Amino acid sequence: MTDQPPREQWGTRLGFLMAAIGSAIGLGNIWRFPKVAFDNGGGSFLLPYLIALLTAGIPLLILEYTIGRKYRASPPAALRALYRPTQVIGWWQVAICFVIATYYAVILAWSVRYVGFSFTRAWGDDPNGFFFNDFLKVSDEPGSISAFVPGVAWPLIAIWVATLVILGLGVRRGIERANKIFIPLLVVFFGALVIRAVTLDGATEGLNALFQPDWGALTNGSVWVAAYGQIFFSLSIGFGIMITYASYLNRRSDLTGSAMVAGFANSSFEILAGIGVFAALGFMATQAGVGVNDVASDGVGLAFVAFPQVISEMWFGQAFGVLFFVSLVIAGLTSLISIVQVIVAAVEDRTGISRTRAVLTVGGATGVVSILLFSTDGGLYFLDAADHFINQYGIALAGLVLLIVMSWIARKLPMLQRNADATSAILLGRWWKICLGVITPVVLGWMMIDSLVHEFQQNYGELPTSFLLYAGWGVALAALVVGIVLSLIPWRRPSPALADEDEDRTDRLSKGDAR
Repeated sequence: MTDQPPREQWGTRLGFLMAAIGSAIGLGNIWRFPKVAFDNGGGSFLLPYLIALLTAGIPLLILEYTIGRKYRASPPAALRALYRPTQVIGWWQVAICFVIATYYAVILAWSVRYVGFSFTRAWGDDPNGFFFNDFLKVSDEPGSISAFVPGVAWPLIAIWVATLVILGLGVRRGIERANKIFIPLLVVFFGALVIRAVTLDGATEGLNALFQPDWGALTNGSVWVAAYGQIFFSLSIGFGIMITYASYLNRRSDLTGSAMVAGFANSSFEILAGIGVFAALGFMATQAGVGVNDVASDGVGLAFVAFPQVISEMWFGQAFGVLFFVSLVIAGLTSLISIVQVIVAAVEDRTGISRTRAVLTVGGATGVVSILLFSTDGGLYFLDAADHFINQYGIALAGLVLLIVMSWIARKLPMLQRNADATSAILLGRWWKICLGVITPVVLGWMMIDSLVHEFQQNYGELPTSFLLYAGWGVALAALVVGIVLSLIPWRRPSPALADEDEDRTDRLSKGDAR
């Protein structure tokens, strides 16, 4: 036996599912999926998207759920117990989460401010100028920091306080309760927004533009890469969140069923988001007398420039704006909580300190970096570069390396399949190992090569090479280096995952079940 304190557990399976769905449903579902679908065949894009969900998304969810539940630890400790060399991947994922958390929170801070701006339509006749110049006060040169922006700092501080309070309350009293409140609220708010959007003049034009199928696009390899990329980035897989969340499951939890529910819930929300966004863009195009393709955008441009324009032109647009930006805050907050939880859990497992102390130290440090860097006039440039490179060469690459090691080198998939099948209603067949050992690595590898080709052809966002070297490539490389360094530091206390395995082995021997 060990002196390890008992690990926290979810109160109910519903609580775990709400947390997993809350982590998956984030800003990318609302502002990325609609434009990706529009650019890659419209209605016909749903076919490769569904195939990607079934052959990559859900299999990867099951893999991470199984690792987390079996070893009952954060990514570094769980992967160390599974196959010691992969500990470096676990710490790499923790470093990736740190980077993402620092800039992800600031987008929620912007959304908080825009809830208030919606009441008065503070952006006036120039949403673009208001956002970049009046609100963010963006500097002229990337990498230049010359001013602090209080209008961003105070809501960002509030976001971090809320996040750390929820995390400090623990898995059951904090994360689970918060998601049980936030996810139903998100559905209500965004559902109301969609109902309003589809009743606008021109909504049909927007929906036709989104769902009009271009079957010829299915022969284009980039469309399939886009589908797999969207699934990979929208399900919170590849950077340790689902391993961490699954580590709080009880040993009899149904893993495949939970993965199916979480995967299809996430995709359903993405399609709902597409309907709401393109109905609104159809209205905007009709008002301006242009085509939907002329107003379609994604990311920051969609949320903080295009949608304020829609709100300005809509009767009683204030309510529409409040619904939209509150939805962004809720969707983003549930994701931010899950991202920071990976860092907190890893430090808890590694050092043995209490949850409260881990939240205050590492969570607080993450918040301080976020506030100091992204509450400045240069914050947007750093956000843009870091987001692109840490996603493409952090999350995706870490996921690819993990799959190659698990399936081709360590050959752990059969053992993990048996573990998942032991408690799941839907048994995994050969398809699961084929998806994880062949299909997904091939597609992720293709994504990586395709991305690198474009990267060397043209600078991302036309940003200066010198800036990208440290704010983009440098950030992605630093996450890997941090992962390697942390994995080389000896564990001075028993790994919780290894201790748990020892207890299981002792228990089996005591029951005469040694094999």
